[in-house]
Amino acid sequence: MPKLKSHSATKKRVIKITKSGKVKRARAYRSHILNKKPTKRMRHLRGPVYADETNAANLKKLLPYGVAK
Repeated sequence: MPKLKSHSATKKRVIKITKSGKVKRARAYRSHILNKKPTKRMRHLRGPVYADETNAANLKKLLPYGVAK
């Protein structure tokens, strides 16, 4: 059976898949037009968060071998 390709856009957005099977991802709204966003909002967007369970199965299908380091 041939190797499966990982989805390129998902590789860029998913940080890791934990041992328990949760998908850790970065938050959105952190890339540009940052000067109008309050410091409090940016502080709350700083840490990683887990993807919703309803999307986790689809994300794992897109990354058949996990996330490369």
